[in-house]
Amino acid sequence: MPSATRSSRFGPLMTRQFSSLGVYNYRLYFFGQTISQVGTWMQTTAQAWLVLQISGSATALGVVTALQFLPITLFTLFGGVVADRLPKREILILTQTLALIQAAILGVLVATGTVQLWHIYALALWLGTVNALDGPVRQAFVVELVGREQLVNAVALNSSTFNAARIVGPAVAGVTIAIVGMSTAFFLNAGSYVAVIAAYFMMQTQDFQAQGRKKATGNVLHQLGEGISYSWRTPAVLFFFILLFFIGTFGYNFSVVIPLVAEFVLHVGSAKFGLLTSCMGAGSLVAALALAAKGETTPRFLLVSTAVFVAVFAGVAASHSFLLTSLLLIALGGAGVAFSTTINTSLQIIVPDELRGRVMSIFFLLFAGSTPIGGYITGKLGSVIGVPETLAIEAAICGVGLAVAAGYQATHRAEFREAATARRLREAASVAASATGGASGA
Repeated sequence: MPSATRSSRFGPLMTRQFSSLGVYNYRLYFFGQTISQVGTWMQTTAQAWLVLQISGSATALGVVTALQFLPITLFTLFGGVVADRLPKREILILTQTLALIQAAILGVLVATGTVQLWHIYALALWLGTVNALDGPVRQAFVVELVGREQLVNAVALNSSTFNAARIVGPAVAGVTIAIVGMSTAFFLNAGSYVAVIAAYFMMQTQDFQAQGRKKATGNVLHQLGEGISYSWRTPAVLFFFILLFFIGTFGYNFSVVIPLVAEFVLHVGSAKFGLLTSCMGAGSLVAALALAAKGETTPRFLLVSTAVFVAVFAGVAASHSFLLTSLLLIALGGAGVAFSTTINTSLQIIVPDELRGRVMSIFFLLFAGSTPIGGYITGKLGSVIGVPETLAIEAAICGVGLAVAAGYQATHRAEFREAATARRLREAASVAASATGGASGA
């Protein structure tokens, strides 16, 4: 009987955990992104290792990361305006095609032995420019695939694909670099974009949700200002952005932190470097699947997960053991996914449809666009005072950010209660509308 009871509970849990895959368009998106993300992580791993092999410099790695994310800092807010004005699927087909070309060029340069550091800098800037547009559009596109009622599940599943790829991609890249050569990793990434581009072409556009909402029109700068103004005067949104500023700038520089730890603290080769990144992905994947089953998040949960992130990040700074660092990265990955998924889904549920692209562009700016600052600081400071000392300082700054956000929430409790009530009403209305539509269709 206990075994039967566990089985009966497991079925509904699995159904709830993967409920968004019942939507045809999202299913295409999910599997296309899964393949593409594996390729992306292969390239991220190979690119970092290539820079260190060419230059042997922590500063050079920080510069590459800064260049790859600098366009996000400069242009992603305009990408949010585009997301609110133009069809998202067509934009994403364009951005993925440009990313494919970038990966293929890098592969050719490495294969022919002509690659130089400035080539990597230029191609990193190219990819960053593409991502400045792709990021906010892709963030705002998910709700059009599944609707509000399944948004938490869909975003958590997106995170699971990202982090499953973080496990597979770096590990495969490490083996590929050691056995076949570095150029193959870049060519495989170029090929992986074909899957997601094909998925976009195969979608049924008549099934996209939220198509009836008012599109952003008029002066681009005015529309951009509307998104910023809304975020500034809405405490429930500003709370998230305070946390994102600190954690995004000083905590989420893993593309710089992990290579530096591997090279200058643990002194390991490409295979173990790939395993370190995979360990972080493993923790992230477990957390993402748990959140997909949970189906809801709260500000309290966000603060707890952020506190865990800060504590584990400090542990990584202090560790000089490969095994201990690997275990800490598993925990760091889990806390990081809880942090990012909670903010992502909460924002998309809170904001009005017509502002979603612009608000999510601010999310993307603070989450990824702050990396040029944090990545450069990490690389530069790491080469001056040492990598462990740099990470300890950054963990302390993340702790300050947590304290500031918690203090802000404590002084705006009434506004947070109002936002929670409005969120519940909006979710109930969305579910009711979906049920009405289903009944009408029947």
